[in-house]
Amino acid sequence: MADVFEEEAEPTVSIHEYLKGVEEQELEADLVLGGDEGKECTYTKGYMKRQAIFSCLTCTPDGNAGVCTACSLSCHDGHEIVELWTKRNFRCDCGNSKFGEFFCKLFANKEVENIDNAYNHNFKGAYCSCGRPYPDPEAEEQVEMLQCCICEDWFHEEHIGLESSDEIPRDEEGEPLYEDFICPVCSEACSFLTLYPPTIWAVKQHDATNATKDKNVLEDTPSACGSSEKLENGICSSESPKVNCVLPSATSEMSSTGKCILVGETSDKKLESNESIQVSGPSTVCLLGADLIVAPPALEKPKPMFLTKNWRDVLCRCVKCASFCTQKGIHFLLDKEDSIAEYEKMAKQKREEKLQQQEGVEYNFLNNLGHVEKIEILNGITDMKNEIHTFLESFDASKPITSADVHQVFENLAKKRRRM
Repeated sequence: MADVFEEEAEPTVSIHEYLKGVEEQELEADLVLGGDEGKECTYTKGYMKRQAIFSCLTCTPDGNAGVCTACSLSCHDGHEIVELWTKRNFRCDCGNSKFGEFFCKLFANKEVENIDNAYNHNFKGAYCSCGRPYPDPEAEEQVEMLQCCICEDWFHEEHIGLESSDEIPRDEEGEPLYEDFICPVCSEACSFLTLYPPTIWAVKQHDATNATKDKNVLEDTPSACGSSEKLENGICSSESPKVNCVLPSATSEMSSTGKCILVGETSDKKLESNESIQVSGPSTVCLLGADLIVAPPALEKPKPMFLTKNWRDVLCRCVKCASFCTQKGIHFLLDKEDSIAEYEKMAKQKREEKLQQQEGVEYNFLNNLGHVEKIEILNGITDMKNEIHTFLESFDASKPITSADVHQVFENLAKKRRRM
C-alpha cells in the first residue's frame, strides 16, 4: 500500500464571510470596552458605574490595582496584562502609589489611592472558587465561565453547586435563558429575592410548563387569612384593594404617568409582569410587605440563582428595601444602568453613532471633490469590479484563492491604468 496521503484542503471563506467575521469581532470588542476607543484615561470621570478594566501583573504582581483601556494600551504596552472584562464603581489606578515610581503617561496628576475601588483574585489572574487562571494551561478544553453579577467573579459550571450543568437554564440550542447569575456565596445576601413572584427566575425550556403549573397551584392554595381577606405575595390583605400612597406626602399611590395604582391585586399583577413601578420620590409602601432589615428570609442552603430579563425592574425601591440593599452592599441592584445588559446597550449605541459619523465623513469627502476627481474615483471602482469579475470567471472554483492571485489582480489593474 502506497504511503501517500491526500493533503487536506486549506479552509476557505468568502469575502462576505470574512467581512462578516471582522464586523462580529469589532462588535464583540465594542461590547467589552463599552465603546471606549482607548484614547483618554478615564480617571477624570471618577468612579464609573461600569467600564472595562485590566490588571498589569508586570507593574502590580500582587493584583491590587486596575487600569482603564487607554492606559493598558499606552502605559502598559508589552506588559503582562490580565483582561477583567468590566468592573463596577471603579477608578483607574494607573500611576498611583501602587505603581511605585511608574507614572501614568496620559494623566499623571492622580490621588495616591482610590479608596473606593474593590479588588478580588481576578486581578491576580485567578478565577472561580478553584482559583485557576483563564485560559487554563492545564485544561484540555477551555470551558465557558459564568460571571456573578454581585461579586463579579467568574465561575466554572461544575463549581457553582449544581448536580449537573444541565440544570443551568438554556434553550435547545444551548443559548442562556437567563440575564444574570448569582453565585452560591452571594445568594445568601440576595435571599430576599425568593419573596418575589416566580417570573423573575429563569427556567429551562422543558421546565417552563411545570413552573407555570406550580404558579397556578400556589395561586389556588387556600389562604390562612380571614374570610374577608386573601393572600397576596404571602401577605394577608383585604379583598377590596387598598389605596395607599407610595409618596410620603400624598394620599394615593401615583405611577410615573400620574395615575393611581392600587396596592393589592393590581400591584401584584405589575410585579408578575416584570414591569417596574416608577415614582418621583422614595416609597413608603413596600411591595413585599416585609421588613427585610428586621427579618430577612433565610435559604436552606446556599444555591446559585438565575434571573430572567428585566428582573431588576421588579425590585421594590421603598425606603426600607433600599436601606436593606445598602446595608448588604448590593444597592447597585436598584440601579438599572449597573447591569451588563445596559452597558452593552450603551456600547451598541456608541458603535452606531461612530459608524454613522464615519459614513458622514466619507460622504462629505466625496462631495468636496471636483467633478474630475469624482469621475476618477468612480472609474477606479468600476475598473476594480470588472477586473475581479474577470478573474473569478476564469478561475478554477475547485481551487482556493491565494495571496499570489490577489497580487495578480492588482498588478493587472496597475498595468491597465498605465496603458490609459
